[in-house]
Parts: sequence; structure tokens; C-alpha cells
Amino acid sequence: MDASPTNTRENQLLAHRAETDWAALTTEQRIRSIELDGYVVIPDLLSLTQLDSIRAELSRLPTTAVDYSEHQRGYSNLQWTDSPAAIRVIALPAMIEFLSTLFGDEQICTACDFALSRPGHPGIAIHTDAQPYGSKIFGLGASSPCLVRVLYYLDDLTPERSPFKVIPRSHLSLHSDGNPYRRYLSHDDEVMVTCRAGSAVIINQKVFHANYPNYSDSDRRLLAIAYRPAWAGPIGEVPDHDPERVDKLPPEVRPFFRSLNTRAINYDLPNRPDNMARHAPGISPGRWGQSR
Repeated sequence: MDASPTNTRENQLLAHRAETDWAALTTEQRIRSIELDGYVVIPDLLSLTQLDSIRAELSRLPTTAVDYSEHQRGYSNLQWTDSPAAIRVIALPAMIEFLSTLFGDEQICTACDFALSRPGHPGIAIHTDAQPYGSKIFGLGASSPCLVRVLYYLDDLTPERSPFKVIPRSHLSLHSDGNPYRRYLSHDDEVMVTCRAGSAVIINQKVFHANYPNYSDSDRRLLAIAYRPAWAGPIGEVPDHDPERVDKLPPEVRPFFRSLNTRAINYDLPNRPDNMARHAPGISPGRWGQSR
């Protein structure tokens, strides 16, 4: 297994950085960014009070190291833990409003995880979160045809403290280099994204992304929540939630934990079904604030 750093410290400090004024984007421009570039940043979603509470809760969780580094650690399914402030972020109104517009559908939460990149972390390999046939890492849940992951940063992302890495528009490639099962140590066109604590990076599951090494002297903490539209179920049955656990979630969070096997497809779709629509704003250039 290759455990070498993805970037040297010198290379990382010279990395190409995203220069978008994320706070100035309209909803339509945010949709354009995530659909065209594969990611978007929404700054300052969590208050200092929320951040303090979430950090305190997550500091109590027993994290587990990944197989390639003791310095990259995590905890999965934190929705079942005693972490009320973190769990309520799943239903954060500002994010749910944006996702409702983006998807045009109800959302199902498929994952809620804590990730910790400590000093010495060598960087995550560039990868996608989409495995259309499932995988050992993500199971069949990764086979959903439409999913986004929301990365809430609990610490400021600086150029040295494991900032986000992305290859913009890589999710659009039809080349074999874009096979979603491929991984890369680094890439000439990778872009560094920094932001303040409390901000969120939303990624299309198909975009190639990662994070840089942590060359700082402090941890980089992250709350990662995945959502998919209700129609876009996995290709096969996946283990479902324990209903008793779902009943114990905050009332505003429970709707996001409906069956993970929820889907709305029509396998027997005819060529010309009855009552076809003539208007669908969700596939119009207008969703980007543009005319034809």
C-alpha cells in the first residue's frame, strides 16, 4: 500500500488555489458550480456556538485510524451517538433549502461521519465517492446515481492544514482515466480550496477529490454528511436503519432517515408514456440563471 505523502510541503504551498468569491454566489450560481465544476463552497453556515458544541461532542468519540496512516482517523454513523448538536446539522435549514432546490426532491441521508486529519497526515488519495456497481469500501450505497457529500469544516482550512483538493469538472469525463474506481496520488490540475471554520464544501459524488497533507501543528476536523434525492436508490438492497434508533433522533432529523432502499424508477418505461410534460425547469439552462 502506498502511504507516501500526496504533496511535499513546498509543492502544497505553491498549489493552485480556487479564487471564487463564494459568499457572492446566488443559488443559481451555486447550482451551476456543483453541476459544472463538481463542487461549491457555502461559507459561514455554522455559528461559533454551534462549532464549540460540535467540537466538544466529537472529541468524545473513539476514532479509528485508516489503514494507511495513524494520523487520518474517523468515526462513522455518528447519528446514533450522543451528539445532539452534530446530529441537528443534518437538518440545517440553510443547507436543506439549497439541496431541495438542487435536487427538486426530498433528501435521504446516507452517511454522517466524523473525519480527523492530524499533523503528519499524508493526504488522501484523489478518488470519487461514486462506485456505480458498489465497492468494498462503500458497499452498494455508493451505487446511487445521484448523491452529494456535504463537508462541514470545524477548523479553518489553511494551505498547510489539510485543505480540500479537487479536480474541477473531472466528473464530466468520458475517458477511462475518469473511471470512478481509479485513484491518483496527485494531479497536475488539482485545485486547493481553503475556507473558514463553519463553512461547507458540497461535492458531486462523481468528482475526483481528496485533501492535502497536514503540515500544520493542529488537527483538521470535519463533519461529512451525504444526501441523495429520494428517487435515486442504490442498484440493490442495502441494510436498512433500525427503526428504534430512528425514533430516537430529533424530530426534524428523522425524515432524512427513511429507508435507504427508497427509490422511484420505472423499469417498464414505454417509449411514449401518457401525459408527458412539456415543462421541466430542473433541466433548463434557467437553473443556472441563464437563458438558452
